[in-house]
Amino acid sequence: MKYNPQIHNRRSIRLKGYDYSRQGLYYITICVQNRLCLFGDVVNGEMILNDAGQMVEQWYFELENKYPDKKCHDLIVMPNHIHCIVENKPLLNVDVMDNNVLDDTVLDAHVGTSLRGRPNNERGRPNDEPPEHLQQQYGMDNKKYNATIGDAMDWFKTMVTNGYIRGVKQFNWTRFDKKLLQRNYWEHIIRNDTEYARIADYINDNPKKWDNDKLNSNK
Repeated sequence: MKYNPQIHNRRSIRLKGYDYSRQGLYYITICVQNRLCLFGDVVNGEMILNDAGQMVEQWYFELENKYPDKKCHDLIVMPNHIHCIVENKPLLNVDVMDNNVLDDTVLDAHVGTSLRGRPNNERGRPNDEPPEHLQQQYGMDNKKYNATIGDAMDWFKTMVTNGYIRGVKQFNWTRFDKKLLQRNYWEHIIRNDTEYARIADYINDNPKKWDNDKLNSNK
């Protein structure tokens, strides 16, 4: 998927009216401000992370602890940008399209899998609410379990920025001007298994194509 500066640097490409808290898989690209190469180097087609790049990687996988309804799939931290696939797996009050609640099988499937009807309780009526123990522990409107992809990415970017600032102060990491990461990011809703496989391959093969990457500011 080629970089296009007209779309990668803004959120307006999001689908109007789309609920980004619903179940799905999302391909996300986040770029360093001014395309500064701060996270490591590509050597012989392999990405070698520096301490800052390792910090970014660690915070990415912390998303699952911060937001238990998020699952971290493929990730590549490049010298000046990040590609990843994040899955949204709502745990509470999940309404999808026709207000049907997804069961566990559908939550574990890729986007494009047919939706199933609500599971019935012992009375044959749909289970409109999550288990009582989850309601008591987290609440129906708890942001931790009903966050959008945008909420999760904002938290991730904040943690990465704070971590990098600490690195600048304590370990003399390369300084950045005003902002570490571009305010906006690019995202794509993954709609089927074929698309998922293609994007995952693109992410994993990214270092091999760095010399010709339009995001490569060293060209």
